[in-house]
Amino acid sequence: MSVSHKVGTMKSKQVSSFVMQDEEEGLDTAEGEEWMQGKTLVKPPDQLDLTEAELNEEITRVLKASNPNAPQNVVRYSFKEGCYKPIVFVDQMAIHFELEGNLVHKESDEGRRLMAKQAEVDDGGGVERPDNVAIKAAKREQKLTNQFNFNERASQTLNNTPRDISCQTEPPPRANFSATANQWEIYDFYVEELQRREKSKEKHEGQFLNKEEDKSKKKMIQAETQNDDISQLAKAVKIIERMVNQNIFDDVAQDFMYFEDASDEFRGEKGTLLPLWTFQYDKAKSLSVTALCWNHKYNDLFAVGLGSHEFTQQGGGMLLFYTLKNPSYPEFIFNTASGVMCLDIHEHLSYLVAVGLYDGCVAVYNLKKKTDQPIYNSRASSGKHTSAVMQVKWQKDDLDSNHNFISVSADGRLVSWTLVKHELVFTEIIKLPVIDTIPDDLKDVIPTVGTSLDFHKQKDYSFLVGTEHGKIHKGSKYYSSKFLEKYDAHFMNVTRVKWNPFHPDVFISCGWDWMVKIWDQTMKSPVFTFELKTSVTDVAWAPYSSTVFAAVTTDGKVHVFDLNINKYEALCQQKVVSKKTKLFNIEFNPVHPIIIVGDDRGHVTSLKLSPNLRKKPKEKKGQDLPKGPEVEIAKMEQLLSSMR
Repeated sequence: MSVSHKVGTMKSKQVSSFVMQDEEEGLDTAEGEEWMQGKTLVKPPDQLDLTEAELNEEITRVLKASNPNAPQNVVRYSFKEGCYKPIVFVDQMAIHFELEGNLVHKESDEGRRLMAKQAEVDDGGGVERPDNVAIKAAKREQKLTNQFNFNERASQTLNNTPRDISCQTEPPPRANFSATANQWEIYDFYVEELQRREKSKEKHEGQFLNKEEDKSKKKMIQAETQNDDISQLAKAVKIIERMVNQNIFDDVAQDFMYFEDASDEFRGEKGTLLPLWTFQYDKAKSLSVTALCWNHKYNDLFAVGLGSHEFTQQGGGMLLFYTLKNPSYPEFIFNTASGVMCLDIHEHLSYLVAVGLYDGCVAVYNLKKKTDQPIYNSRASSGKHTSAVMQVKWQKDDLDSNHNFISVSADGRLVSWTLVKHELVFTEIIKLPVIDTIPDDLKDVIPTVGTSLDFHKQKDYSFLVGTEHGKIHKGSKYYSSKFLEKYDAHFMNVTRVKWNPFHPDVFISCGWDWMVKIWDQTMKSPVFTFELKTSVTDVAWAPYSSTVFAAVTTDGKVHVFDLNINKYEALCQQKVVSKKTKLFNIEFNPVHPIIIVGDDRGHVTSLKLSPNLRKKPKEKKGQDLPKGPEVEIAKMEQLLSSMR
């Protein structure tokens, strides 16, 4: 609605002219009322003097029916859609003044009843007194209410149409279950349990009758019975602990399962790493993470080796096992006399763990045994290493079905360890050659330090060894006299060397000279070289692609590459730890799209790869993309042929 009016001065001039005209004509406008008489126009001293054009100017104002103070963001829960929905129609009526009156319309039913009642009162009573007649006459001659001095107002608006909203859902399925548990049933259950334990106890005692150690065996049986009771309770407590932790870290578990970074669509080929859980043990704060390894059977379980790389900070070490189901506390804890430098979990017997220590010993732990001591230890063996063991790798069982593994040490020796009954039997495979710059009289004193070891994924007899002097040697278990090939890989320490899990000729290496290099074993020079501007401590191939790998550096960054997308720079360079914290190890999960990294403060951080870091070829309509190792081999072979 639009309203046009002129400025206030024009109105005042018109009113004053009306007043002057009434005074000149001598009219009594109020008929006895003096509220209009003797009034003159008073002009304020600060009133503006406007021109005739300004007085004639029309100013348009738009009046809206909507209430500016009405709420605009009212929401109500919709049971039909299962969410909160905003209310579109909001009551816009605003009451500025309200006065309860006692007027009744004379044509209404209530007005007619009141008028009839009043008429009966007026007509009844016989002859009226003269004073009553005078009063009634005065009432009939009463003047009407002044229409200019009357304050009763009324307004009428449309009422909102009422609406009924209802919803109906299907009732959930129900089932009736009833059981009786009284004191006699509980008592009978305990009696049966005690009888069962007595029978098992008598059975074990009968096996050791007429023997000298009868008493000690009985004590052992009693202790085992108590341990069985405690173990049953411990299993229930462990399940409850996992449930509590999953409730506490529910948001992280949801990200692990379902979160996919949608912002990758706007980053082009770049990707990110989403931090998930951080695993830490209070008693291992002074130790560094020296080794990481996933369990091949249980994909949520991984082992952590704790020790120190510094000679002046040597002491005890730890072997911890964590699971993604309980990030707050380790599943298994083993204390070692010396710092753990490397470890490896058996591929088929996932409860066997081989560990290399800083004092030169190797040990084998069995997770099924309820003890924190290793089942095998080379401490008393004559073939024990004389320096820190840098890498251990499980091998296939020998012809006598004995388990065995190979270790490389800083003393320059490669030794095979066979698990025979209750001891480790060693066999020296080969010794690393001494570099040419060392004088002949010191070659027997100063060995070549082996830093890394890895076996071929298809040819299990072929292996690579990285050294402290930057060389990589390729050898075979069948040739113990010399190595088959030597690569001048780095200018400083080779921290890691690994075969590609798909292509049989490709391996990767990294070192303290800031370099990551990818090699073809048929060539003397690297195929790809990447400089990461700081020391590279570890590198790992992805289990799902032959062209994806990741590396960690001492400045706390994780670098993820995909040669199939970009052959010149990383798709992701992200700092994942705090300042002055160094990263030492990295491992890909064999199934899930996550990685774990270990630092020098004993912490292990899990990270999820964004979709751009694990891209797969798009499937065309009506065509099934080929999958399997052959596709990954062909993808890497295409890259090698282009670089050759």
